[in-house]
Amino acid sequence: MWVLWIGVVLLLLKLASIGPVADLSWWWIAAVFAVAFVWFDFVEERLGLNKRKAFDEMEEAKQKRIKEALERDKNFRRR
Repeated sequence: MWVLWIGVVLLLLKLASIGPVADLSWWWIAAVFAVAFVWFDFVEERLGLNKRKAFDEMEEAKQKRIKEALERDKNFRRR
């Protein structure tokens, strides 16, 4: 993700003609986005990072449901 942010910052600096980035070739900016594409499309999938992220989101939702159920049960018993 950080590669993508670097690409966005470089793109904005290039478009605004700020600093040494203004003199860079557009190929350098495109190369950063190409690296980000390769990362998200191939490397992340090969390392299983996309599945781990999905698993973490499911686990977080599960813990939230458990917490809400315990709160409802606790409130039900007070009545």
